[in-house]
Amino acid sequence: MKFIRKFDIDIIRLKEGKHNFNFEIDSEFLDHFENSREIVNDVAIKANIELDKRINLIEVVFHLKGKVNITCDRSLEDFDYPLDLSHKILYKYGQEEKEISDEIFFITADTQSINVMQLIYEFILLGIPAKKIHPDHLTEEDEDEGEGWIVYEAGENNLSEEQIKDDQNPFWKALKNLKNKE
Repeated sequence: MKFIRKFDIDIIRLKEGKHNFNFEIDSEFLDHFENSREIVNDVAIKANIELDKRINLIEVVFHLKGKVNITCDRSLEDFDYPLDLSHKILYKYGQEEKEISDEIFFITADTQSINVMQLIYEFILLGIPAKKIHPDHLTEEDEDEGEGWIVYEAGENNLSEEQIKDDQNPFWKALKNLKNKE
């Protein structure tokens, strides 16, 4: 419990304006989260938190820089993966404390402090790639996957709706080919 309190930011005593807080994230940090060692072996990150307190809200910007030690999915070797992340969270004053979205939280006007430990942990996990490949085992195919697929492209399309449906469904193509051969 004492360790968790290290990540409390006493917001009630802060004056309006910008304030900076720094935290060191190490392997002891991971011990406070269930099953974290299955994802991350070790961590060495400096968290710089910039808090901007205003009359009706608090804007918190997290800057995380360092490295996490993870296991390669291909070779099962451990390697250090560099992290350099920034995330913004808004705390708005409201009637009750609740999470509105991933980036917006309601807190009451008499909230004493906010604890940033869980948010830092979540940001670290979000910074780790889904496919963890050791740099020594990367192939050209792995590097090309970083670009991703185009799921939807806006713009004019010269094909009719029927042609689009036919092009998308391989069964229609096969049936048309049979029909055309007769």
